[in-house]
This record gives sequence, C-alpha cells and structure tokens, in this order.
Amino acid sequence: MKYKKNGCRLNNCQRLLPLSQLLLLSLLWMPVAGVAYELEVFGTISTQVESVSPDAKTDKDYTNLRDAYTRVALKLGHELDNGVSAFALLELPFDTVNMEINNTFDQDRDVFDSTERLAYIQLNLPTYGSIWVGRGWEPYYSSVSASVDRFNSYYTGYATYSALRVEQAIVYSSPEVNGLNFSLMHAHKNGYKKSNGQYDDRNQLTVSYNINDTKLGFGFTDAGGENSQQLVGASLSHKIQNFYIAAKYERHRSDVTDKRFYGNDGSDAVNLYVEYKKGLHKINGHVAKVDNFGGDIFHVGYDYQLNKQVKLFAEYYQEQTGAAITSKRSGFRDTYWAEGGRALLFGFSFNFSEQIF
Repeated sequence: MKYKKNGCRLNNCQRLLPLSQLLLLSLLWMPVAGVAYELEVFGTISTQVESVSPDAKTDKDYTNLRDAYTRVALKLGHELDNGVSAFALLELPFDTVNMEINNTFDQDRDVFDSTERLAYIQLNLPTYGSIWVGRGWEPYYSSVSASVDRFNSYYTGYATYSALRVEQAIVYSSPEVNGLNFSLMHAHKNGYKKSNGQYDDRNQLTVSYNINDTKLGFGFTDAGGENSQQLVGASLSHKIQNFYIAAKYERHRSDVTDKRFYGNDGSDAVNLYVEYKKGLHKINGHVAKVDNFGGDIFHVGYDYQLNKQVKLFAEYYQEQTGAAITSKRSGFRDTYWAEGGRALLFGFSFNFSEQIF
C-alpha cells in the first residue's frame, strides 16, 4: 500500500506458517496421474532516473536512480476435471538500485512485516467463481482504484486510499453474469488499531459492472479500529476508440474529527484520468485532489513500446503535500510529509516469462 502514518498495519507479525513455504508445498497433495501441471517464472525489471525537487526548504534537489517495482514471480498451476483449476503464486520484490530483495516503497518494514509482494493460493470454479487465500491484491483496488492507476513509474498508486495488497486474507469473487460480479474479502488483523492495542480485521465488499467498453466499480471497506474507520469509493471508466477516460471518488467515514489527520470523517479523494494510445505510443494525464495524502496532484506521462518485452517511459509528477516524494533512494520512512514536491523521470521496464513445464 502507498501508505500513511495513521496507526494501521497491513499484516500481523505472528504468522502460523511463512507464505513462501506454504506456497511451495500447497499443491503437493494433488494427485499426479492424468492431470496437467504448469510451472511458470515471470517478472519485470523496471528502473528510472529521476530529478526530484522537494518543497521542503531544508532539503536539496537531487538526481538519482530509483527502482520502479521490479518483481520476480513463480506460478504453479494445476488443471483438474470439469474446467476446475488451481494455482499457487509467489511474487517477490527486488530493489535494483539498493540491490536488495525488498519492497522499494517499504524498505524498513514500516508498513508490512513480510517481504512478499504476492503469495496466495487460488481455486477457480467455472460455475461458482474463484476463491484465494494468502497475500494478494485488494478487491477494492481492482474494482475502484485501478481505473485511474495506469502509469509506469514509482509514482503510480498514490492518489488513492486503497491498500493495494493485503495479507492473511480470504477473497471470494463471483462469476460474471451479464457483466455484473462481486467480491467479498476478510483480512485477519489488517485493519486499524483498537483501544486495546490489537489490530482489527479488514472486511470488504466490491461490485463491478461491465458493458461493452464501460466499467462501473463500487467498493466498501470496514477497517474498524478505535475510530471505526470505513472507506467507500466508486469509479467509472470508458474507452472511445484510442481514448480511455476514467473518474474515481472515495470518502472516509470515521470518528476522527480533526481535519489535519489522515482518515478524518468526510475526507475524500477525487481523480480524473485521460489516456490516448495509438500504435506503440501512449500519452496519459491525471489530476487529483486527495485530502491529507498528496493534496492537489498532477501527473503526466508518455511511454513507447519498443518491443514485446521492453517499454520506455517518461513522466512528470507533482504533489502539494507529502505522499510519494521522498529522499534519495528511500521510501515511506523518508517521505516529505508536510511539503510534497516534484519529480521528472525517465525509465524502462523489461518483462520476461518462461514456461518451465
């Protein structure tokens, strides 16, 4: 999660079995005879060079490299009868600039206790939908926030209150019927801190409706805690030939009355995103106003698909108050919370995939 100093943690230190071990063992119980297994290794190497100008008077401008969410993943799939399938996915981050197996944003484990980006087991049932258990993408992010979150750099994913990925979760997604589907999530100890010092659970409902080139998404999150934190959001996107346009709105409900604090009651996020794509070229623009996490945000970009695997991109990002802009080669802990700043960057991404069997 592009996360805020608000007392919420996204997972629990006490884990019954490390997910990386669980995923390696998860499918061994399945019978081997007469069934199909697939093992795939895939990932992305993505790095940017950036010129950053913090608004903080005590900090100087800098130019440096920054990793843009490099990852490597292992996926073991298994085909059963009647179209039923299952797979286990383990995805690890790698910081290409600091040369660490680590999350670029959360280098000091201020938000997450674990290293994995994704680590879950999923069962797909054609008639009944799918269910996964572990650490994965929040349904709220997929249904609401992803519609306006389509950039390539480190500075993507910030203009939302969504948690992006959650751990110790169980998620059910219904099959799509006439364009309509819904998801339910329960994430153990992924909510806000209660008065007794324990972390509350995080519960979620999302509904999506697709018709032709139009998508409508709605999400509700109850993260509890001593301030009864809730989040509601909706998004609408539409594709018109080479153009794509999307809008998003989110609003907090809570017992927090001080407007200076993140998550205060009535604080909201409003986003408008526009994209034009022709051939190998794409330009995109995004404006947003996110209370207590970035303020007024302006983001524009261009990318060129050099070949099937390599993409080149350039972006300019600006925020009014602190959310994404941080010190050189750093992450969450060193964010310029009060002042924000600007970043001009150029980068590349290289995608790879290899079917082992």
